[in-house]
Amino acid sequence: MSSYANLEAATGADQHLNLAAAYRQFVWRRFACLLLLLLGCLVAFLVDIASGPASLGLMEVVQGLLRPETLDMGTRVIIQDIRLPYALMAVAVGACLGLAGAEMQTALNNPLASPFTLGVGAAATLGASLVIAFNLSLFGLAVHILLPLSAFVFAAAASLLILALSRALGASVHAVVLFGIAMLFGINALVGLIVFMADAESVQQIVFWTMGSLARATLDQVAVVALVFACCLPFALRNAWAMTLLRSGEEQARSLGVRVESMRLRVLLRVSLLTAVAIAFVGEIGFIGLVAPHIARMLLGEDHRFLLPGSALAGALLLSLASIASKLLVPGVLLPVGIVTALVGIPLFIALILARSREAVL
Repeated sequence: MSSYANLEAATGADQHLNLAAAYRQFVWRRFACLLLLLLGCLVAFLVDIASGPASLGLMEVVQGLLRPETLDMGTRVIIQDIRLPYALMAVAVGACLGLAGAEMQTALNNPLASPFTLGVGAAATLGASLVIAFNLSLFGLAVHILLPLSAFVFAAAASLLILALSRALGASVHAVVLFGIAMLFGINALVGLIVFMADAESVQQIVFWTMGSLARATLDQVAVVALVFACCLPFALRNAWAMTLLRSGEEQARSLGVRVESMRLRVLLRVSLLTAVAIAFVGEIGFIGLVAPHIARMLLGEDHRFLLPGSALAGALLLSLASIASKLLVPGVLLPVGIVTALVGIPLFIALILARSREAVL
């Protein structure tokens, strides 16, 4: 009996060591994927600065960032004053939208959910359009402060309205997408009415907003977006285990102590803040919040300790690549980056809908 017990103990110890080794391998693979995404973001960031009418080499860009005094005045102005804010804003906005999309898809348990498919982005546009068209002022706040504030208030109101409707009507989280789409059309109609009533200059600003462009980015605006992202990411990671459990089923998550309704409310408020601040300075940039989480999920799986930062990095990478494409697709013309992301995102969105329909049939 003693030898049998020793054999059983030794077998258990071997299994424990094997599980520990497998877990370490799992973790290191995820860290390697995150590192590759980070490296891709860095390369895309440098290429984004290098691309444009005045073509620059990558080493020249690195030199201009690390040792600007070694370059001539014209090159320094191009790198630091024109292209650096543009490239940094692409990274910051992409990270915000990628994180917001990942959280929303998990909280609503719907792979087609994103800040724009549910109308949150359109609500932010409505808030911004009101400030632009009617030159609103509140408490003496300047327009550049009131505009993002109005965008956030309307985005948060849209999120809370979607959540309230789903609760009041006893709808499942899948039906929330239908509420969001219905609200999206209604908000777009209101924006169209504002455009119809506004003067020519306001119409031009609103149309420019809806196309999405990084061209007017400044370093101060980049700092605001980056600060909001830096504040939201730790709170998102704090709920990583609960959100991972939620992916296995709402009832199972409840049975393990996850307060689903409370977490969902916090997530929607966080998504509203990330979305509103991200698009407040650059306008509507769709599909990043939809596409980036799916790319991260394919690379990293459902463990939200890795999925959330991976989605942010994937969003930053996608928007940086879209920024590069916006300067290269039509030589000599800077296309609005929102048009580029839509051209890429629409085919993937259709593919996701078809894939989900096949899953429902099976």
